Amino acid sequence: MSVLFKSLRIAVAISAIDLYVRNAVTATENSMASKIPAFTMNNGRDMPSIGYGTWQAKDDELEKAVEAALEAGYRHIDTAYVYENEKVIGKVLKRWFDEGKVKREDIFLVTKLPPGGVRPEGVSKYLNKSLANLQVDYVDLYLVHVPFSFKDIEGNLHPTKPDGTIDMDTSTDHVAIWKEMEKQMDSGKTKAIGLSNFNKTQIERVLKNCRIRPSALQIELHAYLQQNELVDFCKQNNIIVTAYSPLGSPGLAAFVANFGQKIDLPDILGNPTIKAIAKKHSKTEAQVVLRFDIQRGIVPIPKSTNPARLRQNLDVFDFELDEQDIKELKGLDAGVRILNFQLFKGIQHHPEYPFKSEIKE
Repeated sequence: MSVLFKSLRIAVAISAIDLYVRNAVTATENSMASKIPAFTMNNGRDMPSIGYGTWQAKDDELEKAVEAALEAGYRHIDTAYVYENEKVIGKVLKRWFDEGKVKREDIFLVTKLPPGGVRPEGVSKYLNKSLANLQVDYVDLYLVHVPFSFKDIEGNLHPTKPDGTIDMDTSTDHVAIWKEMEKQMDSGKTKAIGLSNFNKTQIERVLKNCRIRPSALQIELHAYLQQNELVDFCKQNNIIVTAYSPLGSPGLAAFVANFGQKIDLPDILGNPTIKAIAKKHSKTEAQVVLRFDIQRGIVPIPKSTNPARLRQNLDVFDFELDEQDIKELKGLDAGVRILNFQLFKGIQHHPEYPFKSEIKE
């Protein structure tokens, strides 16, 4: 009996230690997450001021990365139907919910309507698919991913015609699409709605014809493409700007190669000005450009699958760029757009292609 009693005492002690360790880890994760300031959207809900981007990440690599991101303290997760990774993200989130590490309301989850769904009847269809993939009842923000439409062909996210050009639907009607986006909020399937890759004219059209205003605009934004006019316009209309490719999207070359094209990517993090500011603050170059966005009231969503870099990218709230830093960083703006969507051959001829003013004749 004494041996049994001792065994029971040991088992109870081990269980207590295990519970203590798990609680300590959870407390640390929640503490780190609580340090992330939030920006308030025009519907009164908060968006964490930095998020985790998941474009070009899939399968086991992404599963480990999302796990590491959540452990690091990220609570804002950005994905899209067209990224084909929602199921992996949903798997990780369900595990965290089931294990009690986080509650659903602790996570700010963003996904997007794909180009093949950019038509009124596609809005609820693809949001329902995304919710099923993510294993949640609602998302916190649903975005129209692009202002142009592809033909909706099952199993083909980027349909092409025999000549290799993208198979477009040129009947895109932003006002009709937005009315359907508003219905998704009414249904509770999303807590906020917004736009992505829309230009100022296209946003104005939505604003003039909306019942529920867009809460956010997600655009390419980094030191070499600061989009000041568009950012100011959004601020005036109480629309939060989210910055994708805030580090210059080093992995974009591989994606473009899938379409048989090459791209020269600017080495933003290697810029001497950024390197000097990083050295001055004893921070990494990535931390400097992310901090620059946040101080401008912009939400960056950097992507990384490296756990150390994930933590570094989140460690941007213990320093502040001064006026000289800001002036020098603003001086780097060169209008260099990395992703103009022309990897989709012929897309510039779509009536709602957003960057027509940038096409050189």
